[in-house]
Amino acid sequence: MSDVSTASPLLSMKYYLESTRTGFEGKMVLSLDTAPPTRRIFLSQQSLGETSHYQILGKTVPKRYRWVIHIGLASCLDMMYMRKLKYLAIALTLVEVILVTGLMYDVLVARESASAYSSSPAHDASPGDDSNSPSYGASPQATYSVDDSYLGERWGVDKINAPQAWQITRGDQAVVVAVLDTGISKDNQDLAGRVVDEVNFSDSPTSDDLYGHGTHMAGTIAAIAPECRLMNVKVADDTGKCEPSVVARGIVWAVDHGAKVINLSLAMVASRDLEQAVNYAWSRGAILVAAAGNKGTSDPSYPAYYDKCLAVAGTNENNSLALLSSYGDWVDVAAPGFNIYSELPENQYGYKTGTSAAGAHVSGVAALVFSIAEDADGDGKVNDEVRWAIENSCTPVGDDMGWGLINAYGAVIQTSPSSNSF
Repeated sequence: MSDVSTASPLLSMKYYLESTRTGFEGKMVLSLDTAPPTRRIFLSQQSLGETSHYQILGKTVPKRYRWVIHIGLASCLDMMYMRKLKYLAIALTLVEVILVTGLMYDVLVARESASAYSSSPAHDASPGDDSNSPSYGASPQATYSVDDSYLGERWGVDKINAPQAWQITRGDQAVVVAVLDTGISKDNQDLAGRVVDEVNFSDSPTSDDLYGHGTHMAGTIAAIAPECRLMNVKVADDTGKCEPSVVARGIVWAVDHGAKVINLSLAMVASRDLEQAVNYAWSRGAILVAAAGNKGTSDPSYPAYYDKCLAVAGTNENNSLALLSSYGDWVDVAAPGFNIYSELPENQYGYKTGTSAAGAHVSGVAALVFSIAEDADGDGKVNDEVRWAIENSCTPVGDDMGWGLINAYGAVIQTSPSSNSF
């Protein structure tokens, strides 16, 4: 037998796992290597810093971890070790099968959420967000022009047929969309002139967005309803945390100050104050759009689960339910929620993934419909007509996604009084 101390590795098995479902991101490597002159088995854990997902349920914010399992074998082997190596190789092969089988779902989840959703005050720590560093692009000009090539970055805008809807309406300045989030950046050139009112209910000393989530949501809404205006209602602090009671205050304030659409890209535990605020807003003629959450389960999320909220699941470019998205018979509609391009603080642009982004798409469509909706049932409000139009114009895309994928053009067409029946 040749000098095995300099031999090449006999076997190498590597698998990578970036898990978002369980609240951490990591890389798992299993390898058998006979080259190093060492004989050791060890498990190491390396902290990569604060995760970009925040637990809104009052629990501890998890950290982002990279898990590395490295099993090394000595290369200075002789004949008496070869039999042991053979059996160990067999054992490791069995471990390989177990890992592949047990972690397949997580691997798929990681692929689904790659390079996106880097900030969410709006979701559990379990949701999918694989990047603390969004991909930035050059600041575009004439961002919301129908024929602007920049819209090519916003695949969701085209997917929901917003350009077709603009042939009928691009919104109206009288329609104000309240963004209850981490704030809206004051220095983004595409959004600064669109904010007509603001308030800060968080512990942050500023209503500005220092976290990046609220600005991203506002950018998507403005891209779909370019003539509508925004209201900055900061309910989450500069780390993305917020409480149900604070969100409830923000909802009431927004409605009392003229908001017609309320975007709730957030998820938390049930709260009596929160439900009462939702019901109050609906009774005052507002429509509330809430993210279904990124748990990847059918467990209810609040405020989306409340009857007066439009619960939104997320889809990918193939119109399939994003694996990170919550789902169930309580979900009302679905919208693009994967790799969504939008504005960020400091006049930057980047990609994020999650049902927060999906909710923002629906809020944009709701703003378009509000601009031309009429009171078909004579109740003095049009929020019921707006919701009916959005739901009844959806394209069916699968189970557990409610009415299906939203269709901006179809929703605008549905607002014709002669088409409505309640």
